Amino acid sequence: MEVVILAAGKGTRMNSSTPKVLHSIGGKPMLSHAIDAVTELESNMIHVVVGYGAELIERYCEDNVVEASLNFVTQAEQLGTGHAVQQAIPSLTSIDDSNIVLILYGDVPLIQADTLEALLNKASANSIALLTAFTEDPAGLGRILRDGTGEVLAIVEEKDANDQQRRIKEFNTGIMALPAGKLSSWLEKLGNDNAQGEYYLTDVIEMAVAGGCTVNTLVLPDEIEAQGVNDKMQLALLERYYQNRIAGYLLNSGVTLRDPNRLDVRGEIAFGSDVEIDINVVLEGAVRLGNRVTIGPNVVIKDSVIGDDVTILAGCNIDGVEMETGCTVGPLARLRPGTKLGKDVKIGNFVETKNAIFKAGSKANHLTYVGDADIGNKVNIGAGTIFCNYDGINKQKVTLGDNVFVGSNSVLIAPVSLGDNSFVAAGSVINVAVEEDQLAISRAKQRNIDGWKRPTKK
Repeated sequence: MEVVILAAGKGTRMNSSTPKVLHSIGGKPMLSHAIDAVTELESNMIHVVVGYGAELIERYCEDNVVEASLNFVTQAEQLGTGHAVQQAIPSLTSIDDSNIVLILYGDVPLIQADTLEALLNKASANSIALLTAFTEDPAGLGRILRDGTGEVLAIVEEKDANDQQRRIKEFNTGIMALPAGKLSSWLEKLGNDNAQGEYYLTDVIEMAVAGGCTVNTLVLPDEIEAQGVNDKMQLALLERYYQNRIAGYLLNSGVTLRDPNRLDVRGEIAFGSDVEIDINVVLEGAVRLGNRVTIGPNVVIKDSVIGDDVTILAGCNIDGVEMETGCTVGPLARLRPGTKLGKDVKIGNFVETKNAIFKAGSKANHLTYVGDADIGNKVNIGAGTIFCNYDGINKQKVTLGDNVFVGSNSVLIAPVSLGDNSFVAAGSVINVAVEEDQLAISRAKQRNIDGWKRPTKK
């Protein structure tokens, strides 16, 4: 079995310079969803027919699709679906009827592997398998023509259909499985004498019937699984359907969602038991949530590992972070890549971290920037503290031992280290190492001036 994915169209109605199949659903290009669906099947090769934006599509796949063997085929002119599949025929490993060709579309992102497997089971050396569905509004879609016994006779496109045919509600999804030898022969006979002047792949159905080849159909219970995307409205529709599907999976797996309609998962999520997620949460990339994790509203988490019993309060942005058991973060904290929080660490409101390691029990509760730092156990970082890690050219590191106390409104200028149990007085600027058990204080001498008068307006 081999797969042909049609991905050559520009998608004019998308009003974008980006190739249509690279527009995203759930944080991943539509083409990638189609490839994911077929990688679960046993196929010899996946052929992707490209045209507009071919270099962008190939570059994306080379950088991001590592699970599948892809062969790219160029359709220089977009002359119809039949013409597109014809470009892939010379690349098939075998043009023999024992080799079944599964045809998909790069702008149909919701198709499921189990649906495709069921479809393939209906195809053989002398039979075609055709995926169809019913809809109340089939406008613009190819209609399935059947005889009085229910056997498929042909597919007629909307622009070529008569009034009676347009009332048919069973439509062609475009997804089909065919024997390679017969497919090659039928494609050579295609003509373009139709309303659009294109070579329709659907015309091979009538040829198959005329040649005594059986046409088997698989009817989708939910038409939206085979919904294609032609404009941003349809893209948004499928995005919400995709998110609702994921929300349903999470709910059925025991995750508490305060509002399933206000969650976006744009990647892969793993989770333990008794996880609670509030409204307007976005999970991107690879996110792993432990047991009894609570996520407040308006939180974004990307490529992070969250340990057991962690509480993330409202409005936090967490990217590339590892948290151990019992941490509390937020509200309104920003944790950037390279941040690692040990057990029971507390990061409070308006705190930003980057490439910072906090060991167990340490805390930075208010209005603080911690960058390029190695912080020991049970360290207290006061409000308004700044770790000056960048001199305009290079970044340097600040190291704090265990039980260090940094008073509010202090500045630690890297590279500098503070020993165990050291204490920095509030308002100090520290750029010299502080030894164990020392108090560091660095302030300008205060002067109180008698007789001073406030400025007045002239």
